[in-house]
Amino acid sequence: MESAYNHIEIGLVLLLGAAFVTPAFAQPAPLVGAAAFGDWRADKPGVIRLIRPEDLPKPGATPSAANASRVVRRPPSATLQVPAGFKIELFAEGLSGPRQMRVAPNGDIFIAETGPGRIRVLRAADGGAKPSVDQIYAGGLHQPFGIAFFPNGENPQWVYVADTDRVVRFPYRNGDLKPTDKPEIVVAKLPHSYGHSTRDIAFTQDNKRMLVSVGSESNDAEGMGKPPDGLPSWAGQHPLGASWGSESDRADVLVFDPDGKNPGVFATGIRNCVGLAVHPKTGDFYCSTNERDGLGDNLVPDYVTRIREGAFYGWPWYYIGGNEDPHYTGQRPDLKGKVTVPDVLLQAHSASLGLTFYNGNAFPAEYAGDGFAAEHGSWNRSLRTGYKVIRIRLKDGVPTGEYQDFVTGFVINDTEVWGRPVGVAVAHDGALLISEDGNGTIWRITH
Repeated sequence: MESAYNHIEIGLVLLLGAAFVTPAFAQPAPLVGAAAFGDWRADKPGVIRLIRPEDLPKPGATPSAANASRVVRRPPSATLQVPAGFKIELFAEGLSGPRQMRVAPNGDIFIAETGPGRIRVLRAADGGAKPSVDQIYAGGLHQPFGIAFFPNGENPQWVYVADTDRVVRFPYRNGDLKPTDKPEIVVAKLPHSYGHSTRDIAFTQDNKRMLVSVGSESNDAEGMGKPPDGLPSWAGQHPLGASWGSESDRADVLVFDPDGKNPGVFATGIRNCVGLAVHPKTGDFYCSTNERDGLGDNLVPDYVTRIREGAFYGWPWYYIGGNEDPHYTGQRPDLKGKVTVPDVLLQAHSASLGLTFYNGNAFPAEYAGDGFAAEHGSWNRSLRTGYKVIRIRLKDGVPTGEYQDFVTGFVINDTEVWGRPVGVAVAHDGALLISEDGNGTIWRITH
């Protein structure tokens, strides 16, 4: 990010000579309106975007594009870009589709390798640029994604894993590199794995409740059918905006006791909350969300948002507040005005995945408590977007609505990419870790 002195400070520097004057760093103005809907060519560290609900185009303003990227081997000349003052280096390679990451209290890094059905653990001493231990923690899992240590604090007793169809936990003590016993099934059945298969998991700060995110089966509830016993009966007996049929308990964040009892629904209408995270200061739960495809290049924005208990976020009938999905015109007037607008709108089709909040002390103070989200990259946009890591800016614990490019350089050209970011995590030494499943690597960012 570039910085500048204002005129007064320049005068003071000239007047005082060698005297030290603290500069006021100027933030670049955010891209807004049509300028915020750019593509990968405009991406670079420090670029800020602010997408507002009033800036959204009409459905079908552009055709729906099928434009999948081709993932190629990382070129020897490939260089990732980070803001001035930061350094990024390869931390680990040769992994099999590394996805979500979580850091244990002792600093070990747990990584879900979803395809092979296993959890890998890496260990590096504080300040270590490469892992000294790399081994499989547990295998035989069912498309694992979410990982959480419980209870919160320095001495967890369990490591929980969210498979696509269940939640299991392993007995755990700091430093364990292998489970001491077979997994215990905590939630025996989550909605089936058709469609969106990732399940993330997090606990309230008081350790009393467990949240599990479950994405929709479909893009836009095409096969949901009609509610049993009619809409008035269904709406009267289920949470606000709850879906039914093949989408029952999907596009939701579910809630349980830590032992899997007392199941319920925490929030609804969130099409695919891939990354579920808790803010370390406020305790707010956040979702990093993939929205629906098929409505044009710039609809519907993905988003990162606080999720409130009992809130409805629109899918499939509405999006970004009171905007009615054209496939469902007039079908749910009872929900008009009851849709919660997300906090931070992202470029549509970015495929926002992993999410974390910076709780280390190695980055500049202005980063404390800000979010980082991994944008896996578009396939349903004529001009490619995503394929980067962004910073979610907060002020006094509340998102500003702006987001900022933090790591770019995974895109080679209009058709080829070499990396697709998935997980983000803060290492024990304050470095930021990024996993990408295109070439199976993990990257480490220091300041």
